[in-house]
Amino acid sequence: MKTTRSDLIWGLVFGILFGFFLQKGGVTQYDVIIGQLLLEDFTVIKVMLSAVVTGMVGIHLMKRLGWVRINPKAGSWGQNAVGGLIFGLGFALLGYCPGTVAGAVGNGYLDAAIGGLAGILLGSGLLAVVYPRLSGGILTKGGYGDLTLPQLLKVNEWVVIVPLCLLIVLVLYLLP
Repeated sequence: MKTTRSDLIWGLVFGILFGFFLQKGGVTQYDVIIGQLLLEDFTVIKVMLSAVVTGMVGIHLMKRLGWVRINPKAGSWGQNAVGGLIFGLGFALLGYCPGTVAGAVGNGYLDAAIGGLAGILLGSGLLAVVYPRLSGGILTKGGYGDLTLPQLLKVNEWVVIVPLCLLIVLVLYLLP
């Protein structure tokens, strides 16, 4: 599927909206993120779980209406482990994830602008250098293909989406 100028414009619009809502939700603030990691401030998890429910329902409704196609990429436990370690290392060192780095840069936070952007560039460059060595090894361990959870369970996607959304809403209700 070829990317069009319209696709890029929509991506930019939704990226700006995403950053705006991260900022309005308060999750671009270092103190809020650290509070989440210390289990003292649950703003980040509330924003992220709300986004998961909204995205899960929205994407599958758009799929049902024929507006989008979902093409999951093949994955593996090895890819998740390496990606999680890289993500966790960056998060632990700086206190931001890639999305909140972008939002914090938009807020004018110098720690995000200098450390975050440098980390993203260095991490991307490092991955580009080591990827050929990893691609035949650890990244292929525990491959599970391009299956989604409903495909794995052999059920209609809404059989997974509805209970999962209800569970997330219950968690949101119970969080302080």
